[in-house]
Amino acid sequence: MTQPPHDEPTAASPEELREQVEQTRAELGETVEALAAKTDVKARAQEKAAEVKEQAAAKAGELKEQAALKAGELKAKAAELAHQAQDRLPDPVKDGAAQAAEQARAKAAQAGQLWEEKAPEPVRQTTAQGLQLAQRNRKALLAAAGVAVVAWFACRRSKG
Repeated sequence: MTQPPHDEPTAASPEELREQVEQTRAELGETVEALAAKTDVKARAQEKAAEVKEQAAAKAGELKEQAALKAGELKAKAAELAHQAQDRLPDPVKDGAAQAAEQARAKAAQAGQLWEEKAPEPVRQTTAQGLQLAQRNRKALLAAAGVAVVAWFACRRSKG
């Protein structure tokens, strides 16, 4: 039949031969299992899909974190630019914006009283929520009023 490889000694006893046969069977079994795993395309595809999914989730987390940082930076920059623009406004413009804001508040108070008397309850609740939002963003509204006053003065000068 086949001859044993020349570099391996032959078994001296039947017991030794049985041990070699068992060891060869175990090695052969491991080799067959490894080959079967390599040929299991579905399992390998699922493993690869899970790996890619983990990588995508990690990358998405990184991008989300970077976007949040960038948004914070942009928000700070916008606030800084708005503050600089407000600082550059001449005092008469600032005073005009403050007077316009005060007049607007007075008229809003009058309108609010009339509104409370005439409006249905659900509409009043929604309006109250809007008022709270405006109060929380007072600086932005004042800056917008200042810009509106500047535009109004610019239009008046160009017509006059």
